[in-house]
Amino acid sequence: MSGGARLALGLFASALLIDLVLIQPNHPAALGWGALRLVPLELPVLLLGLLALGRRATGLALVAALALLVMVLVKLADFGVYTAFARSYDPVADLHLLPAGLHLLSGSIGVLGTALLGALLVLALAAVAWLLFLALALWARTGSRLSRPARLAAGIVALVFAGLSAAEIRTALNGWQGWNPPGAAFTSRLAAEHLRDFRRARTALTAFRLASRTDPWDGQGGLLAQLGGRDVVIVFVESYGRAAYDNPLYAARHAETLASGEAALRQAGLEARSGWLRSPVMGGQSWLAHASLVSGLDVSDQTRYRALLTSDRKTLFTLARQAGYQSVAVAPAIVMPWPEGPQLGFETVLAAADLGYAGLPYNWVTMPDQYTLSAYDRLAPPGAPRLTEIALISSHAPWTPVAEMVPWDAVGDGSVFDAQAVAGPSPGEVWADRDSIRDQYGRALDYSIETVLSWAALPRERQPLLIVLGDHQAAGFVSQHGGMDVPVHLIGPPEAVALFEGWGWSSGLTPDPALQSWPMSAFRDRFLEATSRETEGGS
Repeated sequence: MSGGARLALGLFASALLIDLVLIQPNHPAALGWGALRLVPLELPVLLLGLLALGRRATGLALVAALALLVMVLVKLADFGVYTAFARSYDPVADLHLLPAGLHLLSGSIGVLGTALLGALLVLALAAVAWLLFLALALWARTGSRLSRPARLAAGIVALVFAGLSAAEIRTALNGWQGWNPPGAAFTSRLAAEHLRDFRRARTALTAFRLASRTDPWDGQGGLLAQLGGRDVVIVFVESYGRAAYDNPLYAARHAETLASGEAALRQAGLEARSGWLRSPVMGGQSWLAHASLVSGLDVSDQTRYRALLTSDRKTLFTLARQAGYQSVAVAPAIVMPWPEGPQLGFETVLAAADLGYAGLPYNWVTMPDQYTLSAYDRLAPPGAPRLTEIALISSHAPWTPVAEMVPWDAVGDGSVFDAQAVAGPSPGEVWADRDSIRDQYGRALDYSIETVLSWAALPRERQPLLIVLGDHQAAGFVSQHGGMDVPVHLIGPPEAVALFEGWGWSSGLTPDPALQSWPMSAFRDRFLEATSRETEGGS
């Protein structure tokens, strides 16, 4: 092969590599052969610009290679966050997701597997950066061989495409109704969108901080007085979303479980009302949903969560304590220190180590939901009425093994679950196939709902008011239906449930599909309005 042919082949291969980087999708929906038809307007800007500048642009080639590598990482982060949480990546608010993701991954494929995967990713990114630099530098060196008029022509064409890129970005960001240029400056536009969203997020965060400084319920009298000292238990069911009703993969099984649970509740003399709440998150970050429900603010990211913790905003638990209630958190997923607990208003925290579970873990899940609920019955502090939050986690990924219920009087110290904890397929086997993932998710969620409804119907000296709800939908590729909505059920004696008749929620455990969902952040104030008694100091 002649030197000219080798150069032409090298230029073509270099251009192809840069083209693939520029058209790399950042969203699962764009991952298909159609992405290859995208014409990146930045490609001639980079290549012809380097030809025009010649060898002296080698330093610029290095800067461009690093910039492209950054965008590769941004797209990978977007792709992962869209897959899990149905939104783009926030470089400030989402930094905590990396250690959390590594913890979950190590629970699924082991520490060694996670370390090996991380090392391979670092090597792959280093290789991409090096190849991008070589590709861009080749075009710069080739420019030095061209005549001055040829380089000038290349520069003019590069400037034309730079103008087209700017017009395309303006069209996308500002909704400009002018001429729509051919092709797409997708990578540049994505960078501009992230910068724009960063500025918007800072503005929204400022507004959130202002809202968190005031609380209309602070200092009000008669809080929770309509409950007459009845215990209230808020039960969050992991990944319990509207898809359980809307997705045919899950709906039939779920409807059967709800019907059986509703019959048991009626037999126990209990009633139920159900509606929809709109979670601020999807696919994970349950604590943001928890915080939104009890603070009356939309806590949609980690930055807002930290702002809430450092503010004077009163959570439902803080206000309940002012009304003479004990505030309790049952958190089987908490295996490390949790300083946020007192900041959220909890005076008693029963974390994983406090619940006394003597059985084997279910991979990432520290204990089955039936044990968690049984342990709460045993360990709940006596005395004053309690407002309790319980986080059930058996329906948390990786959804294997799926727990099964045992008689309530056989739960004991949890060792009865050991055989279940080592049964079933491994996480690797489940996550090798999306159909298998969805089936395991549906079965795990069904166990959680069956467990909490069975627990709700157990005989007690005085039945509490239960609020059973999902924290968020499962990841989009699992849920597939239902958007951000989650179901919420009020369960209790008729006189307690009657306090909420004005909400217009559906009777029973199946909310009307036509009911409008409330933002999860609206729950706190509406709950207080329904359960508090008007006094001279307020309502």
